[in-house]
Amino acid sequence: MNNNLSAPYSPADYLQTPEDVANYLDAALEDGDERVLMMALRNVANAQGGVARVAEITGLNREALYRTLSENGNPRLNTLTSILHAMGLRLSVAQEQRASG
Repeated sequence: MNNNLSAPYSPADYLQTPEDVANYLDAALEDGDERVLMMALRNVANAQGGVARVAEITGLNREALYRTLSENGNPRLNTLTSILHAMGLRLSVAQEQRASG
């Protein structure tokens, strides 16, 4: 008999505050793999009511938004900023921290 009591892990369950979301997306960006960022954005969308809700807020087509937030998604800058705005976020640039040698 299998008494496995574990539940499936969902990152969306842990994205409770704007700070959580910002840190999560920042870590996804640091990874350097665009697929990781798209997956992270979809997790945030799920945490905030789902992709359909984000599509409604942004005015973007729901099916197109699902494709955009897929692992192979490649959003245009204006689409990315619309998605972030719907999530209460904005795109910013910071100086990269480099190890001193």
